[in-house]
Formats: sequence, C-alpha cells, structure tokens
Amino acid sequence: MEPSSHFIDTAFWITAGAILGLLVLSAFFSGSETALTAASRGKLKNQAEKGSHGAARALKITEDSERLIGAVLLGNNMVNILAASLATALFTRAFGESGVALATLVMTALVLIFAEVLPKTYAITNAERASSLVAAPIQLVVTLFSPIVNFVRLLVRGVLRVFGVSIDPDSRILSVREEIAGALQLGHSEGVVEKEDRDRILGALDLADRTVEEIMLHRSNIEMIDADLPPQEVLEKCLTSPHTRLPIFSGEPENIVGVMHAKDLLRAMYTRRANASDQEDPFEGFNMMEVAMKPYFVPETTALDEQMRQFLRRSTHFALVVDEYGALQGLITLEDILEEIVGEITDEFDIDEDVQIARTDAGDVIVEGAMTIRDLNRATEWNLPDDEANTIAGLVIHEAQTIPNEGQVFSFHGFRFEVLDRQENRITRLKVRKLLS
Repeated sequence: MEPSSHFIDTAFWITAGAILGLLVLSAFFSGSETALTAASRGKLKNQAEKGSHGAARALKITEDSERLIGAVLLGNNMVNILAASLATALFTRAFGESGVALATLVMTALVLIFAEVLPKTYAITNAERASSLVAAPIQLVVTLFSPIVNFVRLLVRGVLRVFGVSIDPDSRILSVREEIAGALQLGHSEGVVEKEDRDRILGALDLADRTVEEIMLHRSNIEMIDADLPPQEVLEKCLTSPHTRLPIFSGEPENIVGVMHAKDLLRAMYTRRANASDQEDPFEGFNMMEVAMKPYFVPETTALDEQMRQFLRRSTHFALVVDEYGALQGLITLEDILEEIVGEITDEFDIDEDVQIARTDAGDVIVEGAMTIRDLNRATEWNLPDDEANTIAGLVIHEAQTIPNEGQVFSFHGFRFEVLDRQENRITRLKVRKLLS
C-alpha cells in the first residue's frame, strides 16, 4: 500500500520526536540498571569517602536492590511499551495493516541496538562512573514509583512464598566474604593476583571460622619446666630453649602452675647476682614461682579472630589451651595466629627445624603427619577437606577408621596416601600423591 500523501505532517514529527525521546529514556533506564547492579560497592564506598556525592547516592539507592530494580524495570517497560505503541500507530497510518509488522521490526532493531546493547555495554565497562552520574535521577524515579513498586514487591514475595522461596534482604551483605574469596580465586587463576597475596587475604577472612584447636601446638610437643628443678637447671633450660616462654608444671605435666619468661628469669638472676657477695650463692633460696607469670587458659573452641583480640587486649602472646573438662590440650601464641595470615614465620632459632613437606622426582609429596591439612593445601594448591580432621595423619586415621601400619596405602578424596613412618600410635610421615581424574 502506498503511503498517504498527508503522512508527513505535524502529527508525524510530534510522534517521531516522542518515539525518539522514549528511546533515549529506555537507554537511560537500561544503562542505569546495568551500572547500578554491576558497580562495586567497595569502589563506590571509596569514592564516597573521597567526597563524590554521586557515589554516595549510588551507595544509598543500591542498599535496597529489590526496590531499585523494580522502579527501573517499571520505568523501562513503560517507555518501551509506549514507544512501540506510538510506532505502531505511526506505521499503521502510513502503511495500513502491514505497518504493524514493519513497526515491530523497526522498533525491535532500534530498542535492541540503541536502548539495550549500546547503553548496557557502556555501563558495564564504566560501572562506577555511570552509576555516580545516574544516581540522582534514578533516586527521583525510585521515589516517584515507590508506591507501585512496594505493591509489586509484596505481590512477588507472596507468589515466591507459595513456591517455598524466601527473600532475605541481608543476603547481599552477608555474602560479601564469599564475593571477596571468589574474586581472589578468580584473580589468581587468571594470573592477576599472586598466590601469596591471595593466601594472606583468605587467611585473614578465615580467622572467624577457625578455632584454636586447629592450629595449637599439641601438649605432647610442649617444652615445660618442672617446678621442682633447682634454679641452675631452670636457667640452663631457659637458655638452651628456642622459646622465650615456657610453662611450669608441678607434679604432672597437665598441672600448669605458671609460665616462665626467659627475660624475667634472667633479670631476676642478674639482680640476685649483683646483690650477692662473693661468698654467697646467688641461686640459694631462689623461688622461680615469684618470677613466673600467672598461666592464661583458653578453651579449644575459641575462634582465632576472637583469640587474637584477646591477646591484644591482655598484652600477652601466650595461652594454654584446655578442653571442656579443663584438661590441657596444647598451647597457642599470637605468632601462630599471624602465621595463618602471612605464612610461616621463622627466626634465627627456627632455621634448623625440619621441613614439613618435600617433593620427590615422581611427583609425590612427603609430609609430616602433624602437618595441618590447610597448610598442605596452601603449599600444593590442593583441596583436601579439613572438616573432620586438622592434620594429614588425622585425616588418614579418620578415613581408615583405624591407626594404619607402616606401608599401608589408602585412596580417598582423589589422593593416594602411603604411611611411611609410625611411632607408637602416631603417624609421623606420609607420602601423598594426587590421582589423575
């Protein structure tokens, strides 16, 4: 059908201008939705603290994402439907019934290119800048559409509840930790984040989920001082020990009565020697309990982040770990907790310690049984589970449901474990290999 000779008139230009304006509004809504949902709240927070009012507004309106998306989608659908209706009327007037199909094709192309792909592409590549720019007008849109959006939100939640889906408004806040961890893992896999940086940040994030029991030094490895030892032997033991703090027990090792700090002992010995005459024995009558500190006990279920705060609050770096019955289980220091973040900390007294992990030419890993699963995972990029056991030996015993003998081999969790050494009831050395899937 030929177009009408009176087609291009004032009404045509008004309608065409309205369609163009509605496409611009549609692009604005589409780009705003993408920018505000893709923008990093961490970056917006940083910009807001530097004085960016747009970033501050963007932070505020994205706090309630459900309300924001509802308002933006409402505005976007309104302008898209109105633009399509006007285009249909315009093309129908010009081309008759065939104008409906033509209007559909033209508006689909225009909306797809100029109102969807183009603004969304810009917004997703400049999310923080775009969200700061559109925050003010979108805030006005959200306020205007608030009554309708609230009604729609109640309706949607009611429908979802029928299907057993509940909406948690705080889920985004609670998932920040998972988002950070996921971003670090992704960045490391893409070569953007170094392994050491990833491990440090993840170690700090994990402190709240880990307990003292997982990293403490077991009581069987604690170096102690017998309260009944003569002063000379106590001094010798403190001088030869690589540790500056040693627990003091009386009678039996589990009966801890104090903690000796080497500096306090040396200071007391020096004072006694300086005040004694040449004929007097400076060690005679010396009572080390007068110098010892009061022991500090903590439950084995204490979270590492809480224990670190306790160490800092009490200005002490040493604690003895007990179970629910008050029995001694081990000890923990502030250095142990810091090592979960920064990795192994060594000094001039640690250089001769045995290495916990070694690799063979065949690709196997030789580890000490007391090595924690977490440390092995961090060193090898493995993913052995640590839910049921803290150490490699503990994991093997848990899976085997028995204490294996030397030479026994087990396969579980995609790994092969061979027991190399066993001392009494302890697995001291294992060979571990990742099986090919």
